[in-house]
Amino acid sequence: MKSILEHIDKTLEHRIRLGIMSILMVNEYADFRTLKELLGVTDGSLSGHLKALETENYITIGKQFTRNKPITRYTATKEGRVAFSAHIADFEKLIRKERYFFIYKL
Repeated sequence: MKSILEHIDKTLEHRIRLGIMSILMVNEYADFRTLKELLGVTDGSLSGHLKALETENYITIGKQFTRNKPITRYTATKEGRVAFSAHIADFEKLIRKERYFFIYKL
């Protein structure tokens, strides 16, 4: 179990960053307002977590104008998608290992 936990992606460890990536994995993109509403976080908190994901190159940020109003869109990068999938796979391994231990060792 310890070896699996050592490989967990620290960037995706926080629930908000994990939530952002979960949303972006199933949507082509999401705007700031949508992410804020879905995750129930403040502007400042969301901005910080988005910056952390951008720094790791897990997301890209794009600006678009709709009716002369700027809209910021976030998209998962290929690197971000791979990291997210690996992160989830690590947790699935952990669950299977713990389940095996519980069923067969007790």
